[in-house]
Amino acid sequence: MMKALVYTQPHEMQCRDYPEPTLEPGEVIIEIKASGICGSDMHAYHGHDPRRQPGLVMGHELSGEIHASASPRFKAGQKVTVDPLITCGCCSYCRTGRDNLCENRGMVGMSRPGAYAEFMSIPTSSVIPVPDDMPHTMAVLTEPAATVLHALNISLPKMARPVQECKVLVIGGGAIGLLMALLLRSRGVHHVDLAETNPLRLASAGEHSKARAFDPMAEPPAESFYEYVVDAVGRKVTREMAVHALKPGGVLMHMGLQDWSSQMDMRKITLAEHVVLGTYTYTYADLQATVEALRNNVFGNLAWVEYRSLADGPEAFRVLDQRKTQAAKIVLLP
Repeated sequence: MMKALVYTQPHEMQCRDYPEPTLEPGEVIIEIKASGICGSDMHAYHGHDPRRQPGLVMGHELSGEIHASASPRFKAGQKVTVDPLITCGCCSYCRTGRDNLCENRGMVGMSRPGAYAEFMSIPTSSVIPVPDDMPHTMAVLTEPAATVLHALNISLPKMARPVQECKVLVIGGGAIGLLMALLLRSRGVHHVDLAETNPLRLASAGEHSKARAFDPMAEPPAESFYEYVVDAVGRKVTREMAVHALKPGGVLMHMGLQDWSSQMDMRKITLAEHVVLGTYTYTYADLQATVEALRNNVFGNLAWVEYRSLADGPEAFRVLDQRKTQAAKIVLLP
C-alpha cells in the first residue's frame, strides 16, 4: 500500500492508504516527487466534473523518477515528467501531430489514478525525460506551462500584426493567466495587462507577472482597446469582458472552463470580425518544448508557487476553494 490523496465526495479530500500500481507491459511506474493542483481538479472537487468520480486519485501535473520500467527506454532513477493524455497513436489526429485531440484519449487523474500519490503508472509513450539538473519543483510546472505555450502558438497565425506590437489583456491571475503573462513578456510584448478580482492573487500577480495587474471591478477594461485577449477563467462575466475589450479584427483566446456555457455578444463578434479560438491542453511536442523553456527561465523564477506536503492536501484544496491564498499554484510534495 501507499499514501494517496483521494477525492471522496464533493468538497472532501482524504489522505489514506491506497493500492500501489502494478507494472504492466509497455508502462512505467513513477515515484512522484511533486504534483500540482490544477483548476480542473478544483472543478471536480466542487462536484462539477462528471468525468472525475469520488474514489479517484486525481492529479496530472507532476515530476518524478522512474521507479520501475517495462521498457528499455527508461531506467530506474531517471528524472521525468509526463504527457497526462493517454492517446491511441492511431487516429487521424494522432497521426498528424494533434494528439491532444485524440479520438480515444484518456487521462491520468481522470480515467486512471493520478499523481496525488507516492507512485503512479503510465504508458511509456506519455513519458518525457527531464534534464538531471532540473529541479522537480520546476519540472512539475511543465503541464500548465505547456497549455499556455500551445495556446499562444495557435493564436499567432491568426493575428494581423506581430504579437509584440499588440496590446494584450489576460483575464485571470491563476497559474494559467500568470504563465501566459510571463510568456508574452518573454516574447517581447510590452503592453500586457492582467485582470484579477481576488485581492490576494492580485497582489501576487502585480509582484510576479511582469504585467500591469488591476482589479476589473474597480477599473473596467476599456471597450475595443486590446488586439489580443486571453480568457483564463471562462465564466459568463469574463467572456463578456473579453468581447467588450477586444478591438475589431482582434483575437480572443478562450482557455478557462469554469462555466460550461454562456451567451456571448455574437453581434459584436460578427461585425468586428473577431477571431475566437478555443484550446485544449497541448501536444507532446509542446510539452518537450516547455521543459526547455522552463529550464531557460522563460517563465521566471516561479516564486509565486506554494509548496505543501501531500498529507496537507486536504487543507490545500480548502484554502484554494475559499480563496484564502495568494498562490496561483499549490504543489504537493509526497
